[in-house]
Amino acid sequence: MGSIGAPELIVIALIALLLFGAGRIADIGKGLGQGIKNFKQGLKEAGTDDEEDAKEVKVEKTVTTKTAKKETKEAAAEEA
Repeated sequence: MGSIGAPELIVIALIALLLFGAGRIADIGKGLGQGIKNFKQGLKEAGTDDEEDAKEVKVEKTVTTKTAKKETKEAAAEEA
């Protein structure tokens, strides 16, 4: 009981060819290729979205801090 060799792979390929036909196997390969491509693209976009979200949070914190300081100064000026 060893690993799968070339003769075994050829038998498997012939059985798949008989079951599905040449056209269907080409469609399956094309579909798998597109799926892998879309998966990689999704991972890339998710990484980009995470970076953009982090930048937005940082900007929101800065704006909130500046607004709070401004409101505190205005409230102090009104009390005086």
